[in-house]
Order: sequence, then C-alpha cells, then structure tokens
Amino acid sequence: MRISAKGRYGLAAMVELTWLSANGKLIPVATLSDHLGISKIYLEQIFSLLKRGKLVTSVKGAQGGYRLARDASEISVYDILSALEQTLFEPTESSVEEKAPTIESILNENVYDVLDQGVKDTLSKIKLSHLLDEYVSQKNKGNYMFYI
Repeated sequence: MRISAKGRYGLAAMVELTWLSANGKLIPVATLSDHLGISKIYLEQIFSLLKRGKLVTSVKGAQGGYRLARDASEISVYDILSALEQTLFEPTESSVEEKAPTIESILNENVYDVLDQGVKDTLSKIKLSHLLDEYVSQKNKGNYMFYI
C-alpha cells in the first residue's frame, strides 16, 4: 500500500496536533509547520481537508488555530486517511470483466473485497489516542535524569 505525502504528513500533523492541544488549546498551522518541517501552505491544504472531514475545528484570527473536533480515542487512522486520500479506499477497478466475468467475480469476492475490508478494519482499529501514547512513550525514552 502506498500512502501519499498528503496522507503521511496529515497523520503526522494530527499526532502533533493531539500532543500540543492536549488541554484544548488552539494550535496555529505555523507551529505545526515548525515542529514537523512541513510547508505551512501544504499543511493549510491538509487541514482544509481534515476540517471538511469533521476531524478538526478551527478559529480564525491572531489567537486562532486548530484543535481536534472530537476526542482522539474517537478518531481512527482510517478517518484521517479517508479525509485526505479520497481515492485510496475506492473499489478496485475491474480488469477482465468483459472477456472473463467469472474470473473478475472470483477476484472481487476473494481478493479485492477481502483486502479492502481488511485494510479498512485494521486502520479503523488504530486510534489517534494510541498513536499519541506511542509518541509520548518514544519521546520519553532516554529522557531520564540521573542524580548522585
């Protein structure tokens, strides 16, 4: 499976947004851009799609920014990628339906549909809250203070 830059950056931005806005604070795109090293303009395009997908809310103005539209435990990787990659979860196009409809039907039922459902089920189980927990865990590794 090949996830586009938009999908990868969107996932990273959502994890960082979740981390920074833990107390409901609004996070400007410029802050996320600085933290992640992603173009501010590109992140604005990504957040426009995330907002359209009802995953984030925004407030305009000097004190504005983005925050999650609902709890991180209610947002899955599938939700995020669906908002960003409209074609990623479209049904597989038929390939031999005209000349070999039986083969096409067998492939759809036993390969394509099974694969599509498996990917959807797997990505739906991975919640943003889990990614945040992993992020915090990795971030805290090696940050021990030793005192004598």
